[in-house]
Amino acid sequence: MESYALLIDGRSVATAEHREVINPSTGETVGLLPLASPADLDAAVAAAARAFKPWAAKSDAERAQALRDCADAIESHAEELARLLTLEQGKPLNGAGSRFEIGGAVAWTRATAEYSLPVEVLQDGPGGRVELHRKPIGVVGSITPWNWPVMIACWHIMPAIRTGNTVVIKPSPLTPLSTIRLVEILNGVLPAGVVNVIAGADELGAILSRHPGVAKITFTGSTATGRKIMAGAADTLKRLTLELGGNDAGIVLPDADPKAIAENLFWGAFVNSGQTCAALKRLYVHDSIYDAVCEALVDFASQIKLGDGLDESAILGPIQNRRQLDIVRSYVEDAVAKGGRVLLGGAPTEGPGYFYPVTLVADVDHGCDLVDKEQFGTALPIIRYHDVEEALAKANSSEFGLGGSVWGGDVEAAKAVAARLECGSVWINKHGAIQPNAPFGGVKQSGIGVEFGAEGLKELTTIQTFFC
Repeated sequence: MESYALLIDGRSVATAEHREVINPSTGETVGLLPLASPADLDAAVAAAARAFKPWAAKSDAERAQALRDCADAIESHAEELARLLTLEQGKPLNGAGSRFEIGGAVAWTRATAEYSLPVEVLQDGPGGRVELHRKPIGVVGSITPWNWPVMIACWHIMPAIRTGNTVVIKPSPLTPLSTIRLVEILNGVLPAGVVNVIAGADELGAILSRHPGVAKITFTGSTATGRKIMAGAADTLKRLTLELGGNDAGIVLPDADPKAIAENLFWGAFVNSGQTCAALKRLYVHDSIYDAVCEALVDFASQIKLGDGLDESAILGPIQNRRQLDIVRSYVEDAVAKGGRVLLGGAPTEGPGYFYPVTLVADVDHGCDLVDKEQFGTALPIIRYHDVEEALAKANSSEFGLGGSVWGGDVEAAKAVAARLECGSVWINKHGAIQPNAPFGGVKQSGIGVEFGAEGLKELTTIQTFFC
């Protein structure tokens, strides 16, 4: 069994203590997570600080080429990373699983290489010239979750180094190994200290968020943890980008075609076994087509194979960890106790691993956990409505505001409804389809700031205004 190490200043750093990383499909140990000490964290921040000035001094073209080199390096190790990711996270190799995630990380890295933030001329006339320059912030602390560990690591790392910052990344203790290996690969093409990886228990993230040598924190994860990070960053007035929880609503209008939208509805809700912040988590369906939509979803979902991620025929994998499995199970049980009707699934499978079948629960409404809270797993509540104003009011009643969707035959009418949803991203006849050139972020309790594209790069810079 491999014992993994930290990577600080381009060098592998062993730790005195380790923790087992568990394969959620089998319960077996995948490898040993290195448990970094506060001293290790200090060393990583110091290394990133030393690397910052020479890295920031690189030209824009040099940093762009560095990202292209990073993309090539990741791509050359794609199958290795995908298999390691499947072992620790559980998602299948195929479909929208580990190979898809690694391919997405490569594509996002390549896209980020091509964005830049040139000097903006705000004024140039008799009153003088005013220029807006963007400068790197310094050491960026990255804290990533367990659902898309490699993809989200690249979402954090690549914009940061593209704009001249250096990085200390701390992955989730549940899925640290693929991120450690990713950073090892990146250090094969980047100068020492530009990207460093530490690992350990959740408490390490709190220390990172408070660290005086860190100028910015980028975090993806729960709203509860995001609040703690924000509080920890307050003393040093760190800049923050927080992509937090969501309870995304989808509204199916009466002119939608149930059979035509069933596949996109399913994947909007169940990609990565529902373990996606911007997954469809509440589905509101008009009474006139409610039964038809339920039937179409059951027909499609019944074809999806759940299994060990290393099984090339598996389409969905397990819930990543026991705690999350227990949440999904308890939410479904609560929905049933309050009158919900299970159309498909509804109970964990027997045997090893944290498997919970695709579960569709009809005849539910607000007032049960499956609707009111973020389930983050393979269960979807389907809520009947009679009037679009009712559906909008219920959709917007959540404290979250990450994503939303509207489904209908008349696209312009659907867009008019979508414009009234209180969320950072909205989709028409699909859900959760993000891309590297489109800013992504939440409103309300779903986060602060945006990622992706030029707008995402700006989050990693400070402004300096020149009056000439």
